[in-house]
Amino acid sequence: MMGENMSQEWQKHNRRVVECQLCPRLVDWRLEVARVKRKAFRTQEYWGRPVPGFGDSQGKVLVVGLAPGAHGSNRTGRMFTGDASGVFLYSALYRAGFANQGFSVNRCDGLMLNDIYISALCRCVPPANKPTRKEIFNCRPFLQKEIKLMTELKGFVALGRMAFDNLLQIYQENYQLNLEKNEKFRHGAIYKFGDNDPWLVASYHPSQQNTQTGKLNQAMFDTIWDSVGKLLA
Repeated sequence: MMGENMSQEWQKHNRRVVECQLCPRLVDWRLEVARVKRKAFRTQEYWGRPVPGFGDSQGKVLVVGLAPGAHGSNRTGRMFTGDASGVFLYSALYRAGFANQGFSVNRCDGLMLNDIYISALCRCVPPANKPTRKEIFNCRPFLQKEIKLMTELKGFVALGRMAFDNLLQIYQENYQLNLEKNEKFRHGAIYKFGDNDPWLVASYHPSQQNTQTGKLNQAMFDTIWDSVGKLLA
């Protein structure tokens, strides 16, 4: 019965995400991208709506990115699917044993995650991949709801500085922590707070800008998921 109730709660939550039209700039942009399309995907129907989270809703780790990619998640309707960032992420999760396959091309490709749920600060693709503070704030209740629904939550992985900074704000809101100024974003940094509070792992975002320049390579990213595995163990 508990599982059924939780499943219904997740379905209700995801419907609310997909139906959101709170930010006019983002509504206009996601629809424009879906209408114009990229030449390589001209024959495909774009999702063009807010993107719900994806993964193991009863998992122990919540991974938080920035926002959907214009021709990735905004096209496929699933987080980190259909673009280079997703290829880099899911191949790493597969190597670490958190995914049953190392690729993700659409919502029906059979990908399943174990102990990992993937979300984002902003659920709509933003122009120039830069959501405003107001837009991120508007989306925060969705992230907060997912945190509440993940009753087995043990820790967070922040993909990028913006996810890290916003998660620190959520720590202060949710766990009444008086954080010091020592919590700096650094790839591979692990922060543990109260005994019963989730830990936080910081990682560079697997964007093409980071992976193609060598700021983030496969070995560096594998270290993140190795650390997560050890924390869970």
